[in-house]
Amino acid sequence: MADAPATGGGFPAQDYPSIDPTSFDVVLCGTGLPESVLAAACAAAGKTVLHVDPNPFYGSLFSSLPLPSLPSFLSPSPSDDPAPSPSPSSAAAVDLRRRSPYSEVETSGAVPEPSRRFTADLVGPRLLYCADEAVDLLLRSGGSHHVEFKSVEGGTLLYWDGDLYPVPDSRQAIFKDTTLQLREKNLLFRFFKLVQAHIAAPAGAAAAGEGEASGRLPDEDLDLPFVEFLKRQNLSPKMRAVVLYAIAMADYDQDGVESCERLLTTREGVKTIALYSSSIGRFANAEGAFIYPMYGHGELPQAFCRCAAVKGALYVLRMPATALLVDEEKKRYVGIRLASGQDILCQQLILDPSYEIPSLDMPSDAPVSNLPRKVARGICIISSSVRQDSSNVLVVFPPKSLEEEQITAVRVLQLSSNLAVCPPGMFMAYLSTPCTDAFTGKKCISKAIDALFSTKVSNDLEDHLEKNSEENKESVKPTLLWSCVYVQEIIQGTSGTALSCPIPDENMDYRSILESTKMLFTDICPNEEFLPRNSAPKYASDNDSDSAE
Repeated sequence: MADAPATGGGFPAQDYPSIDPTSFDVVLCGTGLPESVLAAACAAAGKTVLHVDPNPFYGSLFSSLPLPSLPSFLSPSPSDDPAPSPSPSSAAAVDLRRRSPYSEVETSGAVPEPSRRFTADLVGPRLLYCADEAVDLLLRSGGSHHVEFKSVEGGTLLYWDGDLYPVPDSRQAIFKDTTLQLREKNLLFRFFKLVQAHIAAPAGAAAAGEGEASGRLPDEDLDLPFVEFLKRQNLSPKMRAVVLYAIAMADYDQDGVESCERLLTTREGVKTIALYSSSIGRFANAEGAFIYPMYGHGELPQAFCRCAAVKGALYVLRMPATALLVDEEKKRYVGIRLASGQDILCQQLILDPSYEIPSLDMPSDAPVSNLPRKVARGICIISSSVRQDSSNVLVVFPPKSLEEEQITAVRVLQLSSNLAVCPPGMFMAYLSTPCTDAFTGKKCISKAIDALFSTKVSNDLEDHLEKNSEENKESVKPTLLWSCVYVQEIIQGTSGTALSCPIPDENMDYRSILESTKMLFTDICPNEEFLPRNSAPKYASDNDSDSAE
């Protein structure tokens, strides 16, 4: 992989490497997960690929950063790079601008030293289901050889009436749960048995007229709001919250059927339960349904970039794109101008969502018609685990669990040093909730932080940790040592002669992002299979399909 010189700030044009050849089938700017997956897929389909990134690291908006680098990434200074001198044969060009999707950044507390041992994910909180497509793509492409995972062994906790309760997500968990009454257990058993029968039934059974005899749910039930279906199963409000927000991963208050921004249908809920259920036990060394990449989610784009490079893609980091090349007669983009002044031609141009792509039919500063969605995020360093017998655990705050006005779920993912994201004895915690405005979103994040953590920080961290170890930890909240709360816009991807990839969204997994990425690939390579299994390079040992590592 080719890297530009490792110097800071803006670079004189003569310090950038020259790229040869100067024409490619596909050029991608930004090494986020969607761009990296597309690069691997296009290279596997036989396309010539150039992949550039202005940063000295892989991942773009999907990066995992050393904590000292986080503030400057969330609140970047205006670029002072000198304007490049265009190459003599350059085409007509339109200046390319970037904007940060982050705003309302607030930090508090002091990062314990050594600060560089803490790694911050920009996409957190986020997990991979053991059985989801992201894992399948890593296995099919060979990317699994470049990334390791550990399980979220603490499972999921539900915040309800001021306490944390384990989520009974399987028959075994329901049987062991001492907080459930016998009636609740029986109703949950019956519900999961009903759903499992539907999942196991042949897909064409309903069409063949077998209906309920096959175990499949009737279409009228599948088209119902999921919350209504759960009420018909006589599940209590707490058990409905477990299914809706901790297993089916609904984001918005499902009881407000009229006002809910994203109402989940039974069909969608059952589909996610099927994914959740099939994830449990897929890997012999993974407890529960979820896994997390060692060193953070920034390892995933890098794994796909390595797969693309093996197939011939050319990589150049520290290489900003400054303009788009235009065929004025055909009204289409035909390449990019790099910070070196070099023009690169291509058949298809793909940019990460931080680039503002000017429309060739209207001024580039035309107002955006639809306001982007937002997600409020938080990153915390805490002194101990929220659950003393677990290192890595997911916590779910259903709507209205923090205050009556709360209309969205808040999710918190606690990670430990066994994932190499923080020093031993400390924990990272990521929080997120979708929001319509920054004030509401940050308020929800702050209330979740207050509910889980104590904000009293000892003057002497070592004394505090020693004191904590001697006390009854079950009754002591983890101490919040440092936090960063901010808001991220969810910018929509665009299609056309220059494609814009999806941005990290409010979801806990990558399903939506990968679905959009597959659609972009179909636009580029309409007759090619998306990362076929035979696209993976051959390795000495290729028998890890039953292991999370």
